[in-house]
Amino acid sequence: MAIDTRNVEQMLSELRSAAGVAQGRPADRIGGGQDAAGVDFSQALKSAIDQVGQAQQQAQQMTKDFASGQSDVNLQDVMINLQKANLSFQQMVQVRNKLVSAYQDIMNMQV
Repeated sequence: MAIDTRNVEQMLSELRSAAGVAQGRPADRIGGGQDAAGVDFSQALKSAIDQVGQAQQQAQQMTKDFASGQSDVNLQDVMINLQKANLSFQQMVQVRNKLVSAYQDIMNMQV
């Protein structure tokens, strides 16, 4: 079974975009010309959470298939999918931590 690379390019693009924003570059230069006002944050966050969930479900299913002895699933693919799911989950946890930290900073501001 071949490695699923459909979302790898998209994930790399999103990571590059996030890294650019963190370095202070404007979002419109990073995202390939997308208008920053046209992006709905809640939809982007929900989409990212859904992708993490799908990666975890896919890794879990491949693990079950490998454990049941299916011949089309090999150990390398299982381990790669488990690592991809783990990394995407860790990234989501870090995003959540940053959001909570930003919320607390805003709530502690004196007006």
